[in-house]
Parts: sequence; structure tokens; C-alpha cells
Amino acid sequence: MSQRRGERPAPLTYREAGVDIEAGNALVERIRPAVARTARPGVVGGIGGFGGLFALEPGRWREPVLVAGTDGVGTKLRLAIAAGRHRGVGVDLVAMCANDVAVQGAEPLFFLDYYATGRLDVDVAAEVVEGVAEGCVQAGCALLGGETAEMPGMYAPGDYDLAGFCVGVVERERLVDGRGCAPGDVLVGLASSGPHSNGYSLIRRILEHTGADLAQALDDGTPLGEALLAPTRIYVRALLALHGAGLLKAAAHITGGGLPENLPRVLPEGVRAVVDADAWPEPPVFAWLRAHGPVARAEMYRTFNCGVGMVVVVPAAEAERALALAREAGETAWAIGRLEPAVPGTPRIEIRGGPA
Repeated sequence: MSQRRGERPAPLTYREAGVDIEAGNALVERIRPAVARTARPGVVGGIGGFGGLFALEPGRWREPVLVAGTDGVGTKLRLAIAAGRHRGVGVDLVAMCANDVAVQGAEPLFFLDYYATGRLDVDVAAEVVEGVAEGCVQAGCALLGGETAEMPGMYAPGDYDLAGFCVGVVERERLVDGRGCAPGDVLVGLASSGPHSNGYSLIRRILEHTGADLAQALDDGTPLGEALLAPTRIYVRALLALHGAGLLKAAAHITGGGLPENLPRVLPEGVRAVVDADAWPEPPVFAWLRAHGPVARAEMYRTFNCGVGMVVVVPAAEAERALALAREAGETAWAIGRLEPAVPGTPRIEIRGGPA
């Protein structure tokens, strides 16, 4: 019925415009127990304030350097949303940030998340944030706060996006920057749990091209969908153990760009990395992607971690000790190569062997 001339329109509400403040408040209450699990020394207050508060412990550091990292989960979210499995991407979010902080020798202190959606589904958002809290527990950092943004018209129904921000601390004199790397140093690879959070635009193209059933079993019996949605490994515990033992010369988080792009980033001039890709087994999920793309060898290594999610550089004389420490920290680890003198005109990294 049309409005009559001179008749005042009914007042509108924010909820009618698509933003439900009550749902946001319900989410905060729902996630309080998960956030409480991440508490650590230094946290001041709890969630709900305008800003998260963290105090550096007096006397613990002489010359502290704060190390910050930010990232998202990327188009892996499309698979998670389609599968209705949201907790794992919360872990992914923390891993992508905390691992980047830890490679520089820093201990992650706190994390903040940003969750954006068109219409807030409290159950879905709570599952995501519970995953974020789980990741923070694994990384040893506090979930200090975050933001839930409900933005009608910005996202398709059921869609959401994630971003995160992590801050760590390290003594200035113990900052890991790779400058001490030298020919002869050994490369130790730490196993990935799958593609982690990289290469999913190509993965989704392969799935679309092949019409693959995500329930089909890979060679090890794992369903394809489960392998693709496995949360990113968080390597903080292993990296801090290696650093505490004085063995960590450099570390590279193998994310987008794979080994060829990420390992050279942490190496000084004058050295190059030689990687033996036969030193670790090819996980079945990568064998499936390679065969069904099909994806050429070079493209596999430039897009995916191919089974190695972190590479650390250690002294040759301490390689066995480094492997033992990584394994004690819960990682599967292999010696996968070494550093050699750089040769003018040759690549900073050479990957030998591996699947054709």
C-alpha cells in the first residue's frame, strides 16, 4: 500500500537494514570461553573493550623488538563454506600470521582477527573464532580481540572473509635474519599438513575441471576434501625450540610461491640453496593435484609447498640435533638439502629430483 500524502513513514531500524546488533552481542558471549583458553602472561583485561591490552613483562627483555604479521586465508574459504567446515580456517588464519612472526625468532604474544560477512550467522562465526582460539593455543599467543563486521550487500548469502594480525617479541641481538648463513649449512624441512592456505585458486580450477568428488579417497585412504581442508600446521613450538638451542640461522615459511620464491628471501648474498626433493615423500594430495591438473613440475613447486611447510637453516654439525628437536616438538622433519656458494648467472635455488 502506497504512503498517503502527508503521512509520516514508519521509522526504520538498523536490523531492518541488515545489521543485527543483538546477534553480534550473542557472538561475543558465545566465544568468551574459547578466548579465555588463550590467556597468557601479559594480557590485561578481557574481550569487549575498544582495544586489546597487553603488557610486556618487566625485566624479561633487555632490548625487545616487536615483530608483526598479517594475512588471510584466501580462496580456501570457498571450499570451507561449501563443505560447511569452518573451524579449520580459523586455525589457518593464525598459522599464516604466527608462523611468519616465528621465523624471525619471535615469540608470538597476541593475535587479533577480523571476520566480515553480509549477514551474521552466529553458529558459523563462533565455529570460526573457536578455530582461531585453537590456533592461538597452538601458537602460545593470546586472542586479544577482534572485529565482527556485518555488511549487507557486500557479500553473497553465506559468504564471509577473514583477516588476522599477530604480534611477537624477540631480543634485538637474537633476531633471526639469515645473515649468518654460509655454504655447508643444512636445510631441514618440516612437513606440511597439505596445501595449507595457498594455491586454492588453482585447486578450485582443478576440481571444477575434473568434477572431482571430494569424498573420493586418495592413495592413503584420506578423503580428498578432508586433505584439502586440513588446517595449516603451526610451527611456532619447533622454531622456538631450535632458536632457544642456538641452531636457527634462518627459517622460511613456505607459502604462496612455494620453495622457489620463499627460501631465497631469507638467504644472504653469496649463497644458494640446493634442495633434494627425493628427501621427503610426496603427500598423496599433491600427487592427485599434479596428475589431475595436470600441473607441470615447475608450476607445482611455484604454487604449492609440496609437502614441506617450513624450511630451517642449521649448522651442518648440528643437523641431527636439529632434526631431533623438531621431532620432539611434534614435527615430521627431514634433511632436504644444503647451502652452496652462489654462482653468478645461476638461480638462488635449485630443486633436484622429486616427481616428474
